[in-house]
Order: sequence, then C-alpha cells, then structure tokens
Amino acid sequence: MSFTGGSWSDKFGFRMPPGARIAGRQGETFNLSVEIPTDDDGFLGQQCPSCRALFRLDADDYEALPDDIELWCAYCGGRGDTGDFLTEQQMDRIQRAVGDLGEQIIGNALDEIFGGIARKSRSRPRGGSGIEITYKSTSFSPKALPGIDEEALVRVRKCARCSLRYAVFGEHRFCPSCGPLPSTVVAFDALAAETARLDAFAALPPAVAVGLREQGVFNRLWVDTLENLVGIVEVLAGNLFKDAVPDAALKLRNKGNIFQRLDDMAALCVSEGYEDLRTTVGDVTWHRLVDVWAIRHLFTHNDGIVDAKYITKAPHSTAQLGQRLTVTDTLCRQAIADTGVLCRALSPLTDKP
Repeated sequence: MSFTGGSWSDKFGFRMPPGARIAGRQGETFNLSVEIPTDDDGFLGQQCPSCRALFRLDADDYEALPDDIELWCAYCGGRGDTGDFLTEQQMDRIQRAVGDLGEQIIGNALDEIFGGIARKSRSRPRGGSGIEITYKSTSFSPKALPGIDEEALVRVRKCARCSLRYAVFGEHRFCPSCGPLPSTVVAFDALAAETARLDAFAALPPAVAVGLREQGVFNRLWVDTLENLVGIVEVLAGNLFKDAVPDAALKLRNKGNIFQRLDDMAALCVSEGYEDLRTTVGDVTWHRLVDVWAIRHLFTHNDGIVDAKYITKAPHSTAQLGQRLTVTDTLCRQAIADTGVLCRALSPLTDKP
C-alpha cells in the first residue's frame, strides 16, 4: 500500500474520495494510494512507534530518501521503516480510505450473490418458525477523508551531515535520516536550552514571578543551570576524547570523573598533544569557569555552604567559611557564554593532533 498521490477515481469500479485512489489491482489484491497532506510549511508528520513522540520532516527531503531507508526517532533513537512512523491522524485518514474500499468490495460481493436487485428468499425448516432474509442494493457515496491538524513548526533544523530538514518539539539526539547527532551539536543545543529557560523565567508576569521567587524557585533554577553546564562539558569532552584517542579507556582508568575537573581535563588533553584549553579560552574566562565549577560542586555536595575545599579551589573568592553562596541570573548567563567558549575549544579533539 502506498500513501502518496490521490484523486477521485472509479477506474476499477469503486468510488473513492478526493485524496484516495485505487492505484492497481491484481486479482483480489488492491494497491490503494492515499494522499498524506503536508502542513503549511511543507512538512510531513512522523510519530515514533516506540516512544510515540511527534517530529516532522520536510516533504521534499522525505521523497528524496531511499525507498529502503530505516528512519530514526529524533528523540529516543528507535528505528523502523517509513511506514512505521505514520502518525495517528495519518493512520485515521488511511483507515477511512481502506474502510470505504472495503465497504464497496463487500457491497459488490452481495450484489453479485443476490443478482443486484431486491430479492427475498424464505426457508422454513421442518418444525421451525422459518427465517427471512432481505437484501437491497444501495449506491455508495464516499465521505471526505479526515484532514491532518498536527502541532505547528517552531524552528526548522538541518542536519549538517545529510542536509535533511526536520523539526522537533523537544530535546533530541538523532537525525531522522543518519542517526546520532555529533556531540558538539548536542552540547550547543543544550546551552541554547539553558538560555531559553532563563529567558522564560525572566519574562514571567511580576505577580507570578514574585511568588516563585519567594519560594526559592528562581534560586533552584540558577543552581540547576550551573549543574547542567558541568554535565554538558563532561559529556562533550568525554565523547570527543573517546572518539579521538584509540586507547582512551586505558588513559581514563582510575581517573574518576576527570571531565568534571577542569584543570585535570586540560592536562589530559595536553598529554595527548592537544593545545592547552586554558590558553585557548584565555585566563579570564578560564578563571570564571573554575569559579563556576567550584560553586556547582559546593551546592551539589554541601548545600552551597562555603568550606575549606571551596576556598582552596577559589582562593580569590571573598566568601567566608560557613557562609552560603548565592547564585544569580547574571552569573548563570555569563557561565553559559563561558561554557560555550570552552565547548568550542574542545572541538579540535575531533581532529587528531
């Protein structure tokens, strides 16, 4: 069964609604073609058969894909044939067309059995009260196929490797055509998400914001932002290092979470022949990053209460022992920008020195 093209057609003796047609027939097997309309931007809905999440593909790019391609879910990475990614609304449309065809096939069979005219037959078994069967042939009028009304696009993505244009509605890790996204793409998407989250909270109506601020929601948001930045760098640096260094597993043995420790991470890269990250990002940016990493560690392990370890890691800090640090929107935005500089400095790991 194909799902492209379609118009009103009675070529094979069936009446189909606009958007559906009988493309071919071999004996009792029908090839039914149902048009799947695109949205106003020319994109076609897709729904993962595993996680059921929706994403969209540019229709022209979709048509150019190989017939035997195995698609990836943009979110969970589940894989399947193109037919596996039909959305619920698309399936409703197809099932309506299939139902119309099936109704006519059954009607034609009954017409043939009963001669196509109203006819009555009676059978009165011996000792029984009898059974009466009445059949009347009626003409068939197809109903319009249901339309497609799925979530509208917000932003179009274009894969740097295969050039597929697609749209997603949440955090994703895969190109629907060629699979896992490069680690750098994932990292910068995550940084953009952190900025968008700060912007969303900053745009809240004052009446809403004051209540959330009083409950500490903003403070938790800012602390979580720093936590997320460390995680973004850890994942990116770890993936790039493992891809670039053949015996990475041996080099990382017994080093713990080395990609959470900035100076140790920089020293490791230098030992493999790469430029010193501290030099690449510059002293001022590096020192700000070290401070942020120390603040994040303090909140993760000591609720933000200054201890001797923090003072050692951030010797220029004016905070006193026992004092609880505060995190601000301004600090977070600077940290996001500095983390972006660090992520770009890590990109040479994709090329062997």
